[in-house]
Amino acid sequence: MSTLTAAAPPSSAENPTSKARYVLALGHLCSDINQGSLAALLPFLIAAHHYSYTTAATLVMVSNLAGSIIQPVFGHMSDKKNRPGFMLLGVSLAAGGMALTGYVTNFAGLCLAVMVSGIGVALFHPQAAKLVNATSRTGKKGVSMGIFSFGGNLGFTLGPILTTLAMSLWGLKGTLLYLLGPLLFGTALHLFFPKEAADARTGTAAARGQDQAPQQDDVKSFAKLSVLVTLRSIVYSGVSTFLVLYFIHVLGQTDTFSSTLLSIYYAVTAASSLLGGKLADLWGEKKTIVFSCTLLALGLMLFPRVHSVLAAGLLLVPMGMGISLCYSSLVLSGQRYLPNHMGLASGVTLGLAVSIGGIVAPLLGKIADTRGLTDTYSIIGLLAVVIWVLALWQTPLKKA
Repeated sequence: MSTLTAAAPPSSAENPTSKARYVLALGHLCSDINQGSLAALLPFLIAAHHYSYTTAATLVMVSNLAGSIIQPVFGHMSDKKNRPGFMLLGVSLAAGGMALTGYVTNFAGLCLAVMVSGIGVALFHPQAAKLVNATSRTGKKGVSMGIFSFGGNLGFTLGPILTTLAMSLWGLKGTLLYLLGPLLFGTALHLFFPKEAADARTGTAAARGQDQAPQQDDVKSFAKLSVLVTLRSIVYSGVSTFLVLYFIHVLGQTDTFSSTLLSIYYAVTAASSLLGGKLADLWGEKKTIVFSCTLLALGLMLFPRVHSVLAAGLLLVPMGMGISLCYSSLVLSGQRYLPNHMGLASGVTLGLAVSIGGIVAPLLGKIADTRGLTDTYSIIGLLAVVIWVLALWQTPLKKA
């Protein structure tokens, strides 16, 4: 089993581009808040247009499909040439598509709107993740990626809150509120994003000195990582989709209490993304991934087997930590396995991390309809064990 050495730009005690990570995290929030909003918007679209649940769920699938297919392409384009303009354009398309959902009156138009939003989200991620890597000091890349990841997780958490606020004040016409995201991010880019950060060179050309040989892409290791990321995204989507229903229908809790537990679970995942970045710098990516996946497998194997509401609630902590502690390490590992194609690597890891799970969610729903929620979570738990095995199988990386 080979060991790869990270390529990193020369570090300095004072990196003038280090504050760029906070602007990029804000952009991640403004991008992913649109994905977090779509699911919360569905009940209002169902009520307004009299859609079936299957028809409404198709909108989520269309958005996810558009993003997952095109995101690696955008990553490849950013590898050919640094394209910082992709970030604001992506956030603008993501918000613009969601803003249109309250104004189109036919299903085809809604599909087009959410497709534009999904493409916008896909446009933002690869270039932004490359710049997080390029503007981070050696030994601090995990922390920087953790801050970036936290922005995305916070966006998912705030999406339903923003949607509820907009719908309660203005109804479907309130979708224009989503346009605040690109306005906020555009202002932050103009006022606070260092020019040298936008011009940062990424990939091995920037990472190596003149006397160093170019690094080679490790496609085999990246392929193994991609399988892990794909399964993780399915587990993440499955846990989030059915958590409220499980506490209501299996454990007999109220809607309000169950929704509160989901919010707590999301809060744990957001906080864990920050901690995971720090652990990646301290332990290295593989150890962090293995530790994270161990927590995930243990939590999910126990979850459908406990009958106490307290025990099930407490298990949300290792489950949330397990799903998010590894996030930064997965993205950084992908970039380091493909040092000559960091944008492509980011497109695959970040795109699959959200999109594939949403595409497979209807299959898990079919299992829930036919076998019940307990069996569904048992299957998700088995997938978590497979993820743990894949984590052990990953090619180790030396700490950056």
